[in-house]
Amino acid sequence: MADHRVERFAKLLVEYSTRIQPGDRVLIEAETAAEPLVRALYERILAAGGHPHLYLTLSGLDAVLIRKGNDQQLDHAPPFRKTAYEEFESRIRIHSKSNTRDLQGVDLDRFARRNKALSPILETQMRRGATGEFRWCSTLFPTQAYAQDAEMSLTEYEDFVYRACYVDDPGRDPVAYWEGYRDEQQKAVDALKGHDRVQLRGPNCELALSIKDRIFLNACGTANMPDGEVYTGPVEESVEGWVRFTYPAIFQGRSVEGVELHFSKGKVVEAKAEKNLDYLLKMMDSDAGARYLGEFAIGTNFAVDRFTGQILFDEKIGGSFHIALGAGYPETGSKNKSAIHWDMICDMRQDAEILVDGEVIYKNGEFQYR
Repeated sequence: MADHRVERFAKLLVEYSTRIQPGDRVLIEAETAAEPLVRALYERILAAGGHPHLYLTLSGLDAVLIRKGNDQQLDHAPPFRKTAYEEFESRIRIHSKSNTRDLQGVDLDRFARRNKALSPILETQMRRGATGEFRWCSTLFPTQAYAQDAEMSLTEYEDFVYRACYVDDPGRDPVAYWEGYRDEQQKAVDALKGHDRVQLRGPNCELALSIKDRIFLNACGTANMPDGEVYTGPVEESVEGWVRFTYPAIFQGRSVEGVELHFSKGKVVEAKAEKNLDYLLKMMDSDAGARYLGEFAIGTNFAVDRFTGQILFDEKIGGSFHIALGAGYPETGSKNKSAIHWDMICDMRQDAEILVDGEVIYKNGEFQYR
């Protein structure tokens, strides 16, 4: 029997997240495990007058390329995907892995080389996305692999995913819900607008950064689904202090645990980790921008109430903040460029606060509105 939540999910992605219009060319990226959502999206895009194009892959093929490809093959950016990012009006990426560990054990130099080859596609996504000419959205289809990472049964994980996206209740219009979420979250954006110095204090951080002349954005379900954060690109050379991340930092299937970073003049000058430090250091040495921050964000989705090992959800945890090493979003004013964009999350729900120009605007996981 068809899951009504999948149909509602597709409606939300097409009508709200990407706002598909007649004539829009839409790239759908997924692994084959996401077939139910791919089919529902295909039909919804057709109904909206768009042109769906599929870019499907099989589990583990990226790992095969990294392990067995020659240098020329590692350096080759897929031309159809590259063209779609340069010319299409929209892209919906569905994370849908059947094996979240397929990249474990690959050679780190070859892995970094492949990332570098794909970096122009990421740069195009961010550049065209900033102007509004490319409406991209990333989401996730629940698979057994993701459920195992989250230490849930598949049924429990499906319930978690659809609840976090607010497509679980047939009596609630998900489009109307996210429109209301956007309006409410704008209060947080307004509280941060036009300021300079941000200080984060708590048992796991003593961090300062500047947001002068930078723009905070209201992440309310357009670029990600689920969503729930306010974010900007900090002034690149302004970051000072340290942070110890309370959750594992996961990037492209590899988990680095117990990460602690120290910043001086915006750059990571010292990095520690309890597990996979070599991978952390290798990624931070990918290029000149990889040791600088491209993003500072505060998570606001309290339906994401536990760590799952999937950054799409975990960075939205209500009562947390995250920073991203590497590429920043140009629409925030960020100038940082890199082949990586690696989000790392810190809980702020106990004995923690955020000050903006000396005023406490956030305490123990909640904004303090006047």
